[in-house]
Amino acid sequence: MSYIEQMFETHPRKLAKDDALWVESITASWSCSESCVACADACLGEDHMETLRHCIRTCLDSADVCEATAKLLTRQTESDSNLIEAQLQACVVACQVAGAECDRHSSDMAHCEVCSIACHRCEKACQELSARL
Repeated sequence: MSYIEQMFETHPRKLAKDDALWVESITASWSCSESCVACADACLGEDHMETLRHCIRTCLDSADVCEATAKLLTRQTESDSNLIEAQLQACVVACQVAGAECDRHSSDMAHCEVCSIACHRCEKACQELSARL
């Protein structure tokens, strides 16, 4: 059992109606943030880095949005459903943008393929959670 699962299980004020879906959204958001930062760094290491500026930027933007999403979803006490919904939608868009950009480079760069997979997982998790709110 992950730490976030343990925290949800022991939290005195549960906002989440479906712990598994919330946990997946949090986990996917953290994983996507980490993958996007690592992908941007790997792009910086490529010989043709100057052609990857857009990929680097979208990955870094997505990393920030995903991190903020994970943090908001983790906080269960006194949460604002409008803010959570807006953040989930922002995360979906950020993941779509970064995922599509990494898809463009995935046949040439394995790190972009990994990042794309993480982005699409996060996009899906946030869409599913948003639909349940």
